[in-house]
Amino acid sequence: MPFEIVRNDITQMRVDAIVNTANPRPVIGSGVDAGIHQAAGSELLTAREKIGRIGVGEAAITSGFDLNAKYVIHTVGPVWRGGLLGEGKLLRSCYESSLALALENGCESIAFPLISSGNYGFPKDKALQIALDAIRGFLNDHEMMVSLVVFDREAFQLSRQRYREVASFIDDNYIQEKTAQQISPHHARPERVLRDRDALDDFCLSMECTEPAPPRAARKSIPLPYAKPKPSLADLLAETDAGFSETLLKLIDQTGKKDSEIYTKANLSRQHFSKIRNNPDYKPTKPTAIALALALELNLEQTRDLIGRAGYALTGSSKFDVIIMYFIREKNYNLFDINAALFEFDQSLLGG
Repeated sequence: MPFEIVRNDITQMRVDAIVNTANPRPVIGSGVDAGIHQAAGSELLTAREKIGRIGVGEAAITSGFDLNAKYVIHTVGPVWRGGLLGEGKLLRSCYESSLALALENGCESIAFPLISSGNYGFPKDKALQIALDAIRGFLNDHEMMVSLVVFDREAFQLSRQRYREVASFIDDNYIQEKTAQQISPHHARPERVLRDRDALDDFCLSMECTEPAPPRAARKSIPLPYAKPKPSLADLLAETDAGFSETLLKLIDQTGKKDSEIYTKANLSRQHFSKIRNNPDYKPTKPTAIALALALELNLEQTRDLIGRAGYALTGSSKFDVIIMYFIREKNYNLFDINAALFEFDQSLLGG
């Protein structure tokens, strides 16, 4: 999965580089900055002093010293002053500059905090959207494992409007489905079953058939129609529809897009997708199957058909499923937005 949102202490991440929300001057600040310096040891401050001042939106790199990470990338986020002084552009530059440094130094993985969303006062929902947009833009052109690390749920926040829309959709669908499941099945109206020839004739009479029924004794002597034998397992398997991988590849061909466009959009690595392409019997996880359906921008019926070939379904009894159905209904196929919503509602993320 090229991009993930994780709840963790960023100093514990085992990645090539972690990003530090640094002070412009070479001093130890608070929050993430203080935690990283404490975990890395005193040598990190010495290395930071050699760099000197870092401008807002810029980034610099040092060794990770005692951290699990090989490097620390120091970037200075903007202080929120109402949004009219270019804070958004500067914040995006923090992510882009950090990612460029990671790429230049051969990093295959990097972990970010949600920059400027703490003491610098940047609204969390705006900071999140800028982070997602910048990371998505980078991953469209480059391969790297990017983690957005939040220490607790309060540090992460969708826009209030988006949160309310998703929560309302969950209430309207998930709750109704759960309520329906509580209804006893014996309340369902049974279908009328015609069990034998006598019942069939009686039913025919009740429907005012034009032909008179033969005497009952004669009726019992009339043989029933030939019953077709049940198909064997071999017969059923011979009629099996195309599997997930075969169907997926046909759908990709129909779009005229390259494999890379689809697996990047689905938040999958090239290596993961190659397993799907080269193995006709490959069975993906449900999040992977749905991610590929969304990357193809399938509607709800088409999504159900594709993931059904891997043995999965979308139902109103799962919050995960309902959130997926909400975004399909909205025709929002952006996996970064969808994963942000799944994370806030404590659900599994999409991708490989």
